[in-house]
Amino acid sequence: MTESIASAAEVQGCLTKMAIAPGQGGEPARYTLRAGEQHLVLNERLGRSLTLTWTGAIACTHCGRATKKSFAQGYCYPCFKKLAQCDTCIMKPETCHFYEGTCREPEWAERHCFQPHVVYLANASGLKVGITRGSQVPTRWLDQGAVQALPVFEVDTRQQSGFVEMLFKEQVSDRTNWRAMLKGDTVEMDLPAERDRLLARLESGLANLRERFGHDAIRLLDAPPVTLDYPVLEYPTKVVSHNLDKTPEIGGTLLGLKGQYLILDSGVINLRKYTGYEVKVAA
Repeated sequence: MTESIASAAEVQGCLTKMAIAPGQGGEPARYTLRAGEQHLVLNERLGRSLTLTWTGAIACTHCGRATKKSFAQGYCYPCFKKLAQCDTCIMKPETCHFYEGTCREPEWAERHCFQPHVVYLANASGLKVGITRGSQVPTRWLDQGAVQALPVFEVDTRQQSGFVEMLFKEQVSDRTNWRAMLKGDTVEMDLPAERDRLLARLESGLANLRERFGHDAIRLLDAPPVTLDYPVLEYPTKVVSHNLDKTPEIGGTLLGLKGQYLILDSGVINLRKYTGYEVKVAA
């Protein structure tokens, strides 16, 4: 069965994270809500009523089995325990244990972890460092609600990106203040200047990593900063978060889309948090 863009006012299915495409020609990013095999383009629904109702069902995003609780944003407990993509080394790449022979899924790791990764600086609620697979640029930045981003290094493996990120974390945060991000008052930064300042401070640590992995394994990029825009009619002055587990039906006027959040006049909701939840969406 093929996926379809819904033209009807209601769709139903299990949530996955919203698809976000960068805007073209100065336009803001394009958002598509995905509920099972049905998709709903959201940009054109700004300023209109939107209601999400959780049916009470949750399905594992990997195996599809019913589960009473979602683990790691969308997995049943057995998948959470056995899948490499749910291992702690995904959140802390520097702890990769592939070469120890204890990787949960070596073939999966070869496809996902042993490919070029980008270490970047971004501005979502202030300066932060992050990593992502090269193929996930600029999707990762859009998912985080960044308004600016700058690729700094390309490295050969995910583990190497973790070691580089650890160096940067001595000087700058790796986290986004999601409440500040959703208020929309992030101050513009000179990311190239911030990059140069950090590189000067981290010169010794970077030299040590290049000595360990090879100079060509950690490549400084000469890339321009990227500016990202989001479809928002009005930012909240006070951020109130909806919780489907406590309130299965939420609704309001759709005022904006940023990161993986819906901004409603009644509050905000992080749809990625509810991956696997079966919902009815009325628009």
